[in-house]
Amino acid sequence: MVTKKMKRSRMKNLGAPRPRPVALSHVDQQGKARMVDVGDKDVVRRTATARGFIRLSKETVSLVRENGMKKGDVLAVAQVAGIMAAKLTPQIVPLCHPLELSQIFVVPKLMSDGVEVVATVRCVARTGVEMEALTAVSAALLAVYDMCKKVDHRMVLEKIELIEKTKEAL
Repeated sequence: MVTKKMKRSRMKNLGAPRPRPVALSHVDQQGKARMVDVGDKDVVRRTATARGFIRLSKETVSLVRENGMKKGDVLAVAQVAGIMAAKLTPQIVPLCHPLELSQIFVVPKLMSDGVEVVATVRCVARTGVEMEALTAVSAALLAVYDMCKKVDHRMVLEKIELIEKTKEAL
């Protein structure tokens, strides 16, 4: 007689091969967090672009458009916040390598239902700048939130994502 346990055992053996455990690059043999050694990687030109959005009420969008916020120009402050944050990424993200950034673009754009921020960061290095681009977007969106929180209690940050990363030989 074949038991349920035996059937399950047979099914396991007949199915797809078992996935092997994934080796995590930022974890040592004891499971502790560590910074990855990138010393043997090639120095290349690296670019990363990230995007995010903060949903605002129609009234808040109008105030931003008319530069009617008491704290000042929301989009200008968001742009500067994003640039500053990209430069400070290794101080915010514990296992992130400090990089000499060669260019940072942060572009906040007022839309009909909120603000979209796109950030592109470039460097010549052994590791990428994805975290710097994502940090720039996040900080820019947080600056918008901070400047608008007095008049809009329903703001939502959403869709913060890496949209492109490239590397090219020098």
